[in-house]
Amino acid sequence: MTHTRYAFIKAQWHADIVDQALTGFTQLIPAEQVDVFDVPGAFEMPLMAQELAKTGKYAAVACAALVVDGGIYRHDFVAQAVVDGLMRAGMDSGVPVLSVSLTPHHFQETDHHSAIYRAHFIDKGREAAQAALMITKTRQQALAASVAETGQVAA
Repeated sequence: MTHTRYAFIKAQWHADIVDQALTGFTQLIPAEQVDVFDVPGAFEMPLMAQELAKTGKYAAVACAALVVDGGIYRHDFVAQAVVDGLMRAGMDSGVPVLSVSLTPHHFQETDHHSAIYRAHFIDKGREAAQAALMITKTRQQALAASVAETGQVAA
């Protein structure tokens, strides 16, 4: 079955910045093909990604968050847990789970930094869309080659 739908999960911390990843994503994948899900923060993304991937409805799941250094080192383990969880969600479900999760070392809540990261998230969202389209195409080619070789669609 060819999937033409994509899930996009956005963490709400720094939503004015993180939401720009969806803007970039939908520059390459039509918004009509993207289901958008908001979660409180980055830490909640892996479970949501796993649940969405397991539905079988999506060709890929993209997740966006900005995990900033609040000066108490919490961001280090949050960022690591999120990336590990997203990877595991993809591996366990067999559906690509893509990360647009950034952890800047020197983020300051100034207009200047916010503008820089908003623009950066547009670029990263576009890159996630490119990856989603590429992996979808590659997987479809692999499936077609398998069907051609065996005459059967893999379960």
